Amino acid sequence: MESNREPGSGSPQRRRVVIVGGGMAGTRLAQQLVMGAGEVPLDVTVIGEEPHPAYNRVLLAEVLAGRYAPEVIALPAPAAGAPAGAGVRRLTGVRVVRVDRPTAEVLCDDGRRVPYDALVLATGSNPVLPPLRGLFEPDARDLHALPDGVHAFRTMDDCLALGAAVRPGTRAVVIGGGLLGVSAARALAQRGAQVVLAHQGEHLMERQLDPGASGLLRRHMAALGVEIHTECRVRGLRTRVAGPGGGGRPVRTVQAVELADGYALEAELVVLACGVRPRVGLARAAGLEVAHGIVVDDELRTSDPRVFAIGDCAEHNGIVYGLVGPAHEQADVLAQLLSPTPPLPETRGLRPPAPHRGSAPDPAPQSPEGLNFRYTGTRTLTRLTLTSTSGSLDLAAFGPPPPAPPRNMGTPPPSPPPGLRPGPRSSIAGGAEFSLHGHPHPHPPDAHFNVRLPRPRRLRHPHPRPRRRRHPPHRRHPQHVPQSRGPRRPPPRRHPSRRSRHRRRARPCLGGR
Repeated sequence: MESNREPGSGSPQRRRVVIVGGGMAGTRLAQQLVMGAGEVPLDVTVIGEEPHPAYNRVLLAEVLAGRYAPEVIALPAPAAGAPAGAGVRRLTGVRVVRVDRPTAEVLCDDGRRVPYDALVLATGSNPVLPPLRGLFEPDARDLHALPDGVHAFRTMDDCLALGAAVRPGTRAVVIGGGLLGVSAARALAQRGAQVVLAHQGEHLMERQLDPGASGLLRRHMAALGVEIHTECRVRGLRTRVAGPGGGGRPVRTVQAVELADGYALEAELVVLACGVRPRVGLARAAGLEVAHGIVVDDELRTSDPRVFAIGDCAEHNGIVYGLVGPAHEQADVLAQLLSPTPPLPETRGLRPPAPHRGSAPDPAPQSPEGLNFRYTGTRTLTRLTLTSTSGSLDLAAFGPPPPAPPRNMGTPPPSPPPGLRPGPRSSIAGGAEFSLHGHPHPHPPDAHFNVRLPRPRRLRHPHPRPRRRRHPPHRRHPQHVPQSRGPRRPPPRRHPSRRSRHRRRARPCLGGR
């Protein structure tokens, strides 16, 4: 593989690395790139859609609760402490609309074209807007125009809008009991709002916590004054027209949240925390391989050898993490791969998306020590800290929760309880066969049995009576008249037949025999 040095020149060529997305993953990558710059200088460009500087998204709930100011959670600038020759150019409030892979350029919404030698997609994710009645107008031109009082909880703008709308005593309804929903409900409760949390699942944070830990979290949330409803499906929103708005369209304000069982929760403020979805529109339009997220291999490369993806938008081995820890680890690995020491992969022409996931187009570059930098996955860690007047609660979930057993199965004990004996027709969970014998005997509370008794068989008579054969209606006796046709008519007079002439008439008996 050829290096990126100009022929006949003693000075190396500056490498252009463009990072689309100014969130936590993109900022971490820019910091690692400028700190690891060596003899070969780097031109790092970070294009962020938000007008705010990079901030810690994990602490948005603390800003909403009023504990921190927005500038407190800002991340340090990547250029601080950078060596000479390494610089970072940050474009805020600029949105990338297209990736031109043949010319290796990205096109922004302000008309500028930014060339790249390596492109990193760190576009993050968007909040999921559920299909609720009354959320959008049927004939609305802007499909993202929400009624007044309805907010998502994902960005700094969402946090500032919620903080400006909440007041002590405000009736707020949080839809979704995941990590974002619990954080938003806790922050609103600390601001003095009357919070109701509606969750469709069986328990809170079901993706990170088991039922026991979720019950502990629910009791702590109830101590904060949050009213929690689980296994509750939201059907729609009730809105009213508050007055004329811009462009001649009326302004709608939320009034209540309708549930599927017919109840309505009065609300002045509604928070949509129904999860997130990776932003893959830019990669899909560029022809990259996309599943639930942007498919990457162990080198965090997409189907194009010069395009990489990290953070919430990347899918590695079929997993989209959506957490800060995996995003930072992916940024660290990619910074080693894009460091100036190993040469960047040369363009070998566009190729179609890989037929299967995890395919590496080119061998990974190696460090000077001979180490092979690869991303093999991250063990997820979810942390949540809740404070109240009664005390604080710290939750930490390591890895995915264990799958819950089926409802009709249980953990078999080592031996059957008294009153059960081996039998051929009944079974217990786990493959051991038992049947009930005598009266039922109580078993210890830690043993969960699922005994299936044999189905009783219907007894039959040893000499069954033959069934009377019924003729079809067209072959029945002519005197048969259904009762639905009215009263039965007298039978017609029978004519003497051959059998009646030969039949012997009965003589009358006159006294005695």
